[in-house]
Amino acid sequence: MAAALSDKNSSGRKTPLEYTRNFGIAAHIDAGKTTTSERILYYAGVIHKIGEVHDGAATTDWMEQEQERGITITSAAVSCGWTVSDGPFAKIPHRLNIIDTPGHVDFTAEVERSLRVLDGAVAVFCAVAGVQPQSETVWRQMNKYNVPRIAYINKMDRTGADFFSAVKGIREKLRGNAHPLFIPIGAGETFVGLVDLVKGCEYRYKTDLGRAYDTLPVSEENKANYEKYREALIEAVSDFDDAIAEKFLGGEEVSADELRIAIRKATLSLDFVGVIPGSSFKNKGVQMVLDAVVDYLPSPLDLPPMKAFKDDGETEIGVEPDDNTPPVGLCFKLWSDPYVGQLVFFRVYRGTLKKGEALYNPRTRRTERVSRLMIMTAMDREEIDTAYSGDICALIGPKEIVTGDTLCTRDEDIILEPPTFPEPVISMAIEPATKADQEKLSIGLQRLAQEDPTFRVSTNQETGQTLISGMGELHLDIIVDRLRREFKVEAKSGRPQISYRETITGKAHGVGKFIRQSGGRGQYGHAEVDIEPNPGKGIEILNEIVGGVIPKEFIKPTIDGINEASNNGTIAGYPVIDFKVHIVFGSYHEVDSSELAFKMAGIFALKDALAKASPILLEPIMKVEVVSPEEYQGDIMGDLNRRRGQIQNMETKNGVCTIDAMVPLQTMFGYATDVRSLSKGRASYTMEPHNFEQVPANVLKEIVETASRAPART
Repeated sequence: MAAALSDKNSSGRKTPLEYTRNFGIAAHIDAGKTTTSERILYYAGVIHKIGEVHDGAATTDWMEQEQERGITITSAAVSCGWTVSDGPFAKIPHRLNIIDTPGHVDFTAEVERSLRVLDGAVAVFCAVAGVQPQSETVWRQMNKYNVPRIAYINKMDRTGADFFSAVKGIREKLRGNAHPLFIPIGAGETFVGLVDLVKGCEYRYKTDLGRAYDTLPVSEENKANYEKYREALIEAVSDFDDAIAEKFLGGEEVSADELRIAIRKATLSLDFVGVIPGSSFKNKGVQMVLDAVVDYLPSPLDLPPMKAFKDDGETEIGVEPDDNTPPVGLCFKLWSDPYVGQLVFFRVYRGTLKKGEALYNPRTRRTERVSRLMIMTAMDREEIDTAYSGDICALIGPKEIVTGDTLCTRDEDIILEPPTFPEPVISMAIEPATKADQEKLSIGLQRLAQEDPTFRVSTNQETGQTLISGMGELHLDIIVDRLRREFKVEAKSGRPQISYRETITGKAHGVGKFIRQSGGRGQYGHAEVDIEPNPGKGIEILNEIVGGVIPKEFIKPTIDGINEASNNGTIAGYPVIDFKVHIVFGSYHEVDSSELAFKMAGIFALKDALAKASPILLEPIMKVEVVSPEEYQGDIMGDLNRRRGQIQNMETKNGVCTIDAMVPLQTMFGYATDVRSLSKGRASYTMEPHNFEQVPANVLKEIVETASRAPART
């Protein structure tokens, strides 16, 4: 049941830190994350009427674009209270800070930055489809940030739902040590409740709203399954708890509370995933998920200290939650609010933050004042005076902030490890419809680029064209739509362009000389480099100058020149990746040498070497999954082959065919329309960036010709 969080402890904090849970709901697109969030808010008493995603009425889908499309675009933060009825945390009001994240790969940055600041996660899977491609991406992101998790198998009411197949998928495809905490009673239309493997009872729902259910002894029809899976659960957690292991080996009975404590310990180790079946749409199983969040996911106190670095960038320290110290926290998201201006979503890792306090930003070396503090429920906001360790809140006031900035006191001067984001894979030109829109377009793009680390804006110096880059067609489509709605800018956009890359396959020596003489002081810079492939490791530049043939003060300008030259390759002018440069020789003039001359020498030396090092062009390859009725399988596979796709796997289950393929991004424009046409609107697909591969010779010629006709990229 819901609990009010009004009783303060001695520090002034509403809820003690050990009774706080910061968790995210993450999954593949259309697995039911937002519907689950809506049910959580309903059962917790935050809302009194359930809003549906398909009606555009879900609390956490507050953007117009989300309501129209029925998808989540931006992560939404909500807070509520929950109290479990029994177990170690019985009758203790807990505070839950929840972030509902998008499932579409174009908005993967939202998942990335949310998982960076969350303590735990609920991974949602579809009981029919099981583990899907974006499920794998989200799981990898959870592993990257060491996020303890529980799994929720949603949509048990759907025809073809198979709980145990989904659990098997988590084990085999995600390598997660998954074990049911509950097992379903029935599936599809006959899904009526759950068997609790910990407490040894059944829950059978009485109403469609799911508030009322009967708690009954395990029935004879479910007894065999109950005993089988309870024993497997006890055996699994005995690896993490010696007392349970002793009882299990001795054949002794394990109590519900002992089992809960062992499951919690196992979950926090990151090597165990408890699984719960349910149907959020039919209001079954959500309360059990909330109980599991309280019982098994960590509080901020359960986690190791957050890694941070002193201002020298090398001294590593740990930041532990403590209300009685100066505040330290991470800005993980920016949002332009039409009413209050820029909102900075902030996770307080240590200390107590008060309204009106000044915080120091180690990146800018500036102090920012926090004029207002808020707790968010999607777009509804509650003003607060103080935020404590472990809180997720929104700040109003800080101006020069980017995603990943640390805010602390000037005396602390530490930097928390920021989240990392993938590079954009697609670009297109954009221009205002009228001259009057020019300034509004510039302001809008600047604001949107501040909010979204995977969205980039650049200008072609020769043509004056503005280029926008992002994670996919939908991503850029939403950007253009937001410009129109939020910033009142009518803009025209060109056909998306692909972010190709260049690299080298051989070794080469390059010489760069920049010599200018025109009465008086001239310019002289001379650098020589050796380059070699550096697969998968980015660009490495090594200074191997001996004997001072290039003075120390000219090494950095030479490196700057090499970095600048890598932005424009020799085949078609695309950025060059994955190569190693050794600066091996050069010369200087005591009077005429300058930083500019050596920067130019670095540019010329790299260009010379790249041309000789067997350069190749790389194109982004997308991992594509198409789900279609079986009768359209042949047409869809034939179409993917025509797009230069390579079929990786094909699986048919209950008349539905799932096709996995690797397809070049260049051939995937407009695929949403084509796949609907091929399947009479019955197929769906998802795609995400996978890797870069060499462009075939026949396609290369066309790209080079197009690039030679187009203005140079900058």
